[in-house]
Amino acid sequence: MAATTTRESAVLQRSFRRSFPAAVRGEGVYVWDADGKRYLDLSGSAAVNFIGHGVPEIGAAIAEQAAKLEFVHTSQFTTPIAEEYAEELLAFAGDHFRGGVVYFTSGGSESIETALKLARQHQVEIGQGQRHRVISRHQSYHGSTLGALSVSGNKKRREIYLPMVKEFAHVGIPYCYRCKFDCTDNCFNCGQQYAEELEQAIAASNGTAAAFIFEPVSGATLGAVAPPSGYLQRVAEICRSTGVLLVADEVMTGMGRTGRNFAVDHWNVVPDMVVTAKGLSSGYAPLGAVIASSKVVDAIAAGSGAFLHGFTYNAHPISLAAGQAVLRYLKAHGLVTAADSQGEGTPAKMLRNALDGLLDLPVVGDVRGIGLLLAVEFVADKKTKAAFAPETNFAGRVGQAALQRGLLVYPMQGSVDGVSGDHLLIAPPAILNREQIDWAVDQLRAAIVEAGGK
Repeated sequence: MAATTTRESAVLQRSFRRSFPAAVRGEGVYVWDADGKRYLDLSGSAAVNFIGHGVPEIGAAIAEQAAKLEFVHTSQFTTPIAEEYAEELLAFAGDHFRGGVVYFTSGGSESIETALKLARQHQVEIGQGQRHRVISRHQSYHGSTLGALSVSGNKKRREIYLPMVKEFAHVGIPYCYRCKFDCTDNCFNCGQQYAEELEQAIAASNGTAAAFIFEPVSGATLGAVAPPSGYLQRVAEICRSTGVLLVADEVMTGMGRTGRNFAVDHWNVVPDMVVTAKGLSSGYAPLGAVIASSKVVDAIAAGSGAFLHGFTYNAHPISLAAGQAVLRYLKAHGLVTAADSQGEGTPAKMLRNALDGLLDLPVVGDVRGIGLLLAVEFVADKKTKAAFAPETNFAGRVGQAALQRGLLVYPMQGSVDGVSGDHLLIAPPAILNREQIDWAVDQLRAAIVEAGGK
């Protein structure tokens, strides 16, 4: 017999087992609820807000566009805002995307779906119609729609939907804190071995692999795991030599969050497509994008002449106005530099140093990440790196204790094997100052101790 529950909201919330405070205002790094309680947003909601809450310029740009033209369908019109913003975004993506195109969507999952279809159609247009498989990595997360779930490796988020998705090959991912290979050389060798798994998977596909999709730095599932030196470079070489398109999922890592315009820039890797969302509009409007190189789209332009795909709200003028204003704002205020954790005195450097101080706690096994995409992994035993039992929900307990203290973090489970393993994702706006960082990390330390991490 199903358990009964009392619903207090007409909204289908994320959980029926907890209540959610009503957020009513945001300013800078803070959000206020309806009771007047203030929260410091150390997670950028879900690695979304990069420029800070309540920036007047963004609201003004949205209002100006809404007053002129709220919507047209892309089967009938383009718009000045779409044309201008696409050019600016291509320039932000770098020289490799000169002559490329941007396909705008309403968010990350839609953008992943778009990239998967674009990869498939590109292969068909160049006479490679047998290529339809998209290889991805275990412990990845690429979105919640069925196509995105088919290439995701997040066990909990996909397991009940497996009968509904097309299954493709998943390969291993470098995770040096828990590496299965020899990591005595700063993980260079293990990175090459993980790249070899991709090469083997492509060979096993017998010419049917269309694309490889990857997060340059892991997002929610593993929590800010950066690749070892040489790994992504080798992956790119393998894809080029086998005719497999390289698709970088930068939904979390893009638009400056790691201290570069896009995370792949840290390793001088140039994908065929970059998928971005979240920080693209910094949460001010629903927005995602696929940035595709000329190589990908020229085959379609010279072939069938039409991309067989579309959403009602793709390239929505109001969302694009928000995105353009955010891009101009983060450039004008040097926020990509602020997110560079290698730069002295930057918010990213100060935050990383402060978080490293948590390593003296017996339950903090690892602090990792790059720029303003960081994570704290919890362990039951530091020597063995044994995880907490999943049912203890240690990360969730820390997250709840932090919430009570007015600190927003992003707790996750499953980093070890898809079920066990607890971590927090830390991804604040790039405008944090030292006082806010010190307060936030003090509260986080207290929350960890309260959750049982003495």
